[in-house]
Amino acid sequence: MKRGSSNFVLVYHRSPYEETFDSEGNRQWVDQKSPNGVIPTLRNLFLEERSGTWISWRQDANCSANADERLNLTSPSPFTLRRLPLTPEQISSFYHVTSKESFWPILHNFPGLFSVDNSDWATFEEVNRSFARAACEEAAPGATIWIHDYNLWLTPAMIREQRQDVRIAFFHHTPFPSSDVFSILPWRDEILDSLLSCDLVGFHIPSYANNFARCAINLRGAEGADPVPVAKKFRRYGSALSEPTVVPWIDHNCRRVHIQASPVGTSPELIRDLVVTPAVKAMANTIAEQHEGRKLILSASRVDYTKGNEEMLLAYERLLEQQPRWHGGVELFLGCVAAASGMRIYEDIQRSVEEIVGRINGRFGRIDWTPVRLSTHRTSYEELMGWFSQADVCWITPLRDGLNLVAKEYVAARQGLGGVLVLSEFTGASVELEDAVLTNPYSHRSMDRAISDALDMPQEEQVQRMASMTQAVDEFTVQHWAEQQLGTLRSL
Repeated sequence: MKRGSSNFVLVYHRSPYEETFDSEGNRQWVDQKSPNGVIPTLRNLFLEERSGTWISWRQDANCSANADERLNLTSPSPFTLRRLPLTPEQISSFYHVTSKESFWPILHNFPGLFSVDNSDWATFEEVNRSFARAACEEAAPGATIWIHDYNLWLTPAMIREQRQDVRIAFFHHTPFPSSDVFSILPWRDEILDSLLSCDLVGFHIPSYANNFARCAINLRGAEGADPVPVAKKFRRYGSALSEPTVVPWIDHNCRRVHIQASPVGTSPELIRDLVVTPAVKAMANTIAEQHEGRKLILSASRVDYTKGNEEMLLAYERLLEQQPRWHGGVELFLGCVAAASGMRIYEDIQRSVEEIVGRINGRFGRIDWTPVRLSTHRTSYEELMGWFSQADVCWITPLRDGLNLVAKEYVAARQGLGGVLVLSEFTGASVELEDAVLTNPYSHRSMDRAISDALDMPQEEQVQRMASMTQAVDEFTVQHWAEQQLGTLRSL
């Protein structure tokens, strides 16, 4: 096989820029709508590389007649963008059906929603093989290849079959389930064998790392290292996802696979710079005027059975039932982005959310007070910062979430201020943000107590808790995450 010249190859189904077209049909590359997050940080890794390639996909109805697209981009420094053509049918099968209907419910511990009937393993293999082929062709001898997320589970093994000389890292952006739940997948052996061909496998928190290690040991006969104490930044006990120790590596088929727990962070300075811009300050002032004299609760997520939106709304309804003192004194803004059409389970959830909101407003609303405001449209990042700056409480209650960056973004936006973060203990972020008010979204008693305590929390306690969480968010940024992952790989 022909070898390439890239010392660093990043493999991700997402592209480094958004592709747009002007009025004359000319293609333009624009930055992500959010200035924060993983994509800009990954893009900035090319500043440190002499040569690099980012591999993603593009939709092409006639991909059989078109070769991969290779583009030379110059920002933030010169690198190659290689985009693999996939038909709409391949994208639907690979991403929306097999990944979302088969893998997503297992990863998030909803085995009852797992569907094998609609999965298309052959297409999933085909797409992963295309990514692996491209990575092998781009990688220079001894190159570093960093692969992202479960959509590309099979890519590491396919690369390793052809390229023994490269170093391979894989980062899992979702939760990783326990061995008994993961075992439901009919393709569990192929997936594990692929991940075990990596040099480094990364997860957000020790709990997910340990689950992966147990799967490899129980299902593939790997040998695990003695557990070591988790890093000080992680909660060691007392919550659903806390772990006192973590397995640092496992051996399988004469290969040592290092395991690292390193959560993705935010870009706090970017957030704080944005909060003080004239546009965001104007939005914040408008929000403040609309909610003057009332406590403002903010929740931002999307329509998904993992996000706990219905559980949160029912807890809010109970609050208004049991504590009439809050009538007219509190408002909940729920930004719940609607799912793409065509997936019935998400459409049913959206309908349920809208029905609960309507019932709450019908039962308790007055001419001068709407208890819940629901937005199902995507909120701009600037507007979200405006809400963050004014929200007395940020209420994040997923039933399961790999990390949840919204919680960290709220903390970053509240530097020097009070505010209360109410956070599900089933989010990865809960083991980092110890001064959040943790809640169990499966428990009415826990949910009711958490929101009541948050609304009644004294200002002094709010400031103390927020200062502690701000320190954690500032220390473990998205840049720190990327440097830790790649630094570990290069030290092996």
